This record gives sequence, structure tokens and C-alpha cells, in this order.
Amino acid sequence: QVQLVESGGGLEQAGGSLRLSCAASGRTFSNFAMGWFRQAPGKEREFVAAISKDADNIYYADSLKGRFTVSRDNAKDTLYLQMNSLKSEDTAVYYCAASASTYSPHWSRADAYMYWGRGTQVTVSS
Repeated sequence: QVQLVESGGGLEQAGGSLRLSCAASGRTFSNFAMGWFRQAPGKEREFVAAISKDADNIYYADSLKGRFTVSRDNAKDTLYLQMNSLKSEDTAVYYCAASASTYSPHWSRADAYMYWGRGTQVTVSS
């Protein structure tokens, strides 16, 4: 089992920045690829970013490249998502998730992840 707890969400103005954190506990964090997903009201959960267990491979949703940066600190068992130039359409609940899959094309799919946090709300005001 891996327990994941997100933090860092909140209310931010358009153009501002937020940094989300995801603290992991339980099984060895460095054994898992990690991902960020988000879900806006009335919409399906969508892929945001993924990072391999050693951070050598990083992937982003095409629409978010250049504004969001995913990183991890395996010594601290923590995943991060730096979000810059926020837009109102970034408003959503953001989830971190852990995947045991080593097949990177799967990492944009929610079903590749076996452990999920409860999410943190990000609200961007225009």
C-alpha cells in the first residue's frame, strides 16, 4: 500500500503560481512512477503530468507544456507540481497517483495507477 496526501492547493489569481506537493508513505516511493491528474466540475479526470521513478522521463499534457513542471524528491518521498501562469481553466481538484507500470505510454491513463490521493482543490480567479 502507498498512502498519498496532496497539499498546496488554494485560491489564486489568474497569472499567479501554486506549488502542489504529494507526500507518500508506505511502500518505497522510488519504486513507482508518479502522475498528476485533475478533474474540473462536470468533466472527466484528465492527465496533467507524469514522472518516472528516477525522474529521467517526464511527460506533460500537451496543453500544459511550458506552464507546469513536475518533479520529485525520492529522499523526501514527495512529488511536486509547480504551476505557473495560472488560468481560470486550471480550476480543478488535483490528484497525485502512483503507478507500478514501467511502460511509459500508459502513464497518461488513469487506469495505469493503483494508488491515489484524495486530491487538493485549486481555484483560479479571473
